[in-house]
Amino acid sequence: MFSIFKKKVYPKTDLSALGCDMHSHLLPAIDDGSPDTDTSYKLIQGLTDLGYKKLITTPHIMWDLYKNDTGTISAAHDTLKNSLQQPILPLHTAAEYYMDDYFDQLLIKNTPLLTIKDQWVLVEFSFVTVPVNLKQTLFNLQINGYQPILAHPERYLYFGDDKKKYDELHEAGCFFQINLLSLNGYYGKGPQELAEHLIRKKYVDLLGTDLHHDRHLNALQSSWQLNDQVKFLLDTCNILNPTLLTEQKPESLV
Repeated sequence: MFSIFKKKVYPKTDLSALGCDMHSHLLPAIDDGSPDTDTSYKLIQGLTDLGYKKLITTPHIMWDLYKNDTGTISAAHDTLKNSLQQPILPLHTAAEYYMDDYFDQLLIKNTPLLTIKDQWVLVEFSFVTVPVNLKQTLFNLQINGYQPILAHPERYLYFGDDKKKYDELHEAGCFFQINLLSLNGYYGKGPQELAEHLIRKKYVDLLGTDLHHDRHLNALQSSWQLNDQVKFLLDTCNILNPTLLTEQKPESLV
């Protein structure tokens, strides 16, 4: 009689088919991600509950704001590791490199970069305007033996006026990593439409949470529609996340 008043129960977001999240900001007090070890633990536990079996966290290296390097990232990893009182899933550290003058100097000096897998390097650039030397920097990265992964290309809204830029970057050998929350409009209609364009082109190689804080985690937890969207992408695109489970065995934070 009162069934119309029953609260509708939605499915739980389940990202276990991806296996590994390869873009997040979980290390404490190192960038605009987790501010402390307690928050880091909470975020990692939340990703575990979503079904991930391995995490590759990618703190910013952006010299005007976050002067990180292998040393600072390793120290933050150790701080988190030493703060834990119970086992947690494997956490590997890489980086998200902002393509600035500092990054150019790393390439010139042939400084070893922090990688997602093998020689895969996650890179980003300005949300406001395309870098003048974008193609040259990507070429230099490849000449140094690295595979560039372009972080959240759907969020560079200026590409919406010239989508052929995506074709050029794809043909140049870039991998594309889409933020999962772009698929449900979290960042706005523009990024969602560009993500859908890349999916139609079958240009999507990797999916990441780009998790920074509780708001991202809460949005993922309530985005049960991602279950079908991820399944569709795994069925129709060459999504590489599952391959990361068996590569570059990480140090377990235990």
